[in-house]
Amino acid sequence: MRASGEHAIFVIVLLLAGNASAADLKSPDGDVVVSVDISDDGALQYAVKHRGKPLLIDSRLGLELQDAPTLGQGCNITGITHGTHDETWKPVYGERSEIRDHYNQMVVDLQDSQRPPRQLRLTFRAYDEGIAFCYTVPKQGDWQKVDITKEISEFRFADDHTAWAVYSAQGRYAEVPLSGIKPGCERPLTLRIDDQTFAAVGEARLVDYARMKLAPLDGVPHALVSQLTGPVEAALPLTTPWRVVMVADSPGQLLEYNDIFLNLNDPCAIADTSWIKPGKVIREVTLSTTGGKACVDFAERHNLQYVEFDAGWYGHEYSDESDARTVTVDPKRSPGPLDLPEVIRYAGEHGIGILVYVNRRALDRQLDEILPLYQSWGIKGVKYGFVNVGSQQATRWLHEAVRKAAAHRLMVDAHDEYRPTGYSRTYPNFMTQEGIGGDETSPTNRQTLTILFTRMLVGAGDNTICYYDARVDRNASHAYQLAKAVCLYSPWQFLYWYDRPPRSPQEKGGAGGSKHLIGNEPELEFFDHVPTVWDETRVIHGRIGQYAMIARRSGQQWFIGCMNADEPRTLEIPLDFLAKNERYTAHIYRDDENVSTRTHVRIERRPVDAKTILTVSLSAKGGQAIRIVPAAES
Repeated sequence: MRASGEHAIFVIVLLLAGNASAADLKSPDGDVVVSVDISDDGALQYAVKHRGKPLLIDSRLGLELQDAPTLGQGCNITGITHGTHDETWKPVYGERSEIRDHYNQMVVDLQDSQRPPRQLRLTFRAYDEGIAFCYTVPKQGDWQKVDITKEISEFRFADDHTAWAVYSAQGRYAEVPLSGIKPGCERPLTLRIDDQTFAAVGEARLVDYARMKLAPLDGVPHALVSQLTGPVEAALPLTTPWRVVMVADSPGQLLEYNDIFLNLNDPCAIADTSWIKPGKVIREVTLSTTGGKACVDFAERHNLQYVEFDAGWYGHEYSDESDARTVTVDPKRSPGPLDLPEVIRYAGEHGIGILVYVNRRALDRQLDEILPLYQSWGIKGVKYGFVNVGSQQATRWLHEAVRKAAAHRLMVDAHDEYRPTGYSRTYPNFMTQEGIGGDETSPTNRQTLTILFTRMLVGAGDNTICYYDARVDRNASHAYQLAKAVCLYSPWQFLYWYDRPPRSPQEKGGAGGSKHLIGNEPELEFFDHVPTVWDETRVIHGRIGQYAMIARRSGQQWFIGCMNADEPRTLEIPLDFLAKNERYTAHIYRDDENVSTRTHVRIERRPVDAKTILTVSLSAKGGQAIRIVPAAES
């Protein structure tokens, strides 16, 4: 997308040549300072301070190579270039309608003592939101290719801070000291530095490189080091993904700062994005024509935009005999029948798009055939299932598969272990991804409220929101489920996971053996109205693993999600973000066991304005959802 608002500015303000030994870089507000120098034993290192206090102490940088000395050891700094950049750009969609990309940059050129000398470049950016750095190995002489066996990107924290660690993308989080972290820790890793300072270590612009995880640094207390998922082979020049260290006053501010990951990715590469459309999705669980049309009718009545056919529509998803070019229902999942072309035709008449799931087994064999085929059928998007992740090969394949989908005007949802690093800026047809441990995995409220301030820092999460499934009553409340649609950002938001409309076939079967009928409870109007993308986002309250209140604006309407974990609590919501001198109506959806419906959600409507302070009482494992609209629209 083109820059808007402020003009993009990049100004070189300083160039040093020769043998410099150290350099500093400050964020635009001056709170974050990065220092780079060469240690006494010749190692490249950096340190970070936040408001004068050490955040990272001297941490080494370098690349270990196959059959060659480490690049970054025994170096001299040969040049330092400083610059500044300030741009406001409009994403195709997002948590905000405009994003400011404002940073100061320092490019450090190095040369080592090998014969012939080898060159390395480090690029550092300092944002008000934190810092980022990446390596560039230039093309030089006869050196045409690099084989990286290990990346030495250290994060030596100044103390044994508390961290929220997980070791698989959909695993269970644990609150541990830094000294308790084990190898294979997922990113982003959120840390509490002190009561007024929180940080996160992450990765941005991972496209053709091995994924970074984090491991303890041997022999160094409360320190981490990058842990690549396999080797990296690349022709020169090579530029690595960005390593990111965010810093903020609170967990909520970390979430508000998450645009840093998008800003570290390349601008949109799709010239015409008019076909890329966010929206709400219902999964068709019966794999039948009747069920498909019932879902289309339900979607049209309830302001959903898509119906998705999941595993089983082209045969058993794990069988290499299954052909994703055909509609051949897996008899173990459903008796069918499914006339998918007829459902697509019917959906098109009603303004509803059809999405389909394809497992990795078929994607590996048939991707180049099925993408143009699905486009010709009128399918709008594909959910890539059980994609491989981690290795350079798997990373390259997935991002290439997103680009190939864009060439056929198909949107993508990547499922299972993939976690985003901001590529949806470059290819916004990459709508969402899992890597979250959503409702399919029956997370506790504490788990979800940890995910919100950890995993959700890096991008959209397909949470597969349940509503009538029995796990809702076991783990949470229905008002809490309503709030998820606001708090857990996903441009494709799957609702009613495991549920089916009343007009669907009633036989048990299909997805997950589901047979939960969607009712007519009045609070479903909240799902009807809630958008999936936003013009503005504010975190009002938040504590990792305990509670969150998030307000998001779409046009003139505000939506607020309130989620709570194990302890009852009462919190206030000042509505000072509303337009001054305007009157609004708040539609409030809260838990109340005295309500006779099976979901026990009470609806209240009251006048509010910018001076109003709402008092929200949350039960243990409860929630509340609020929709605020101009009074004239009520």
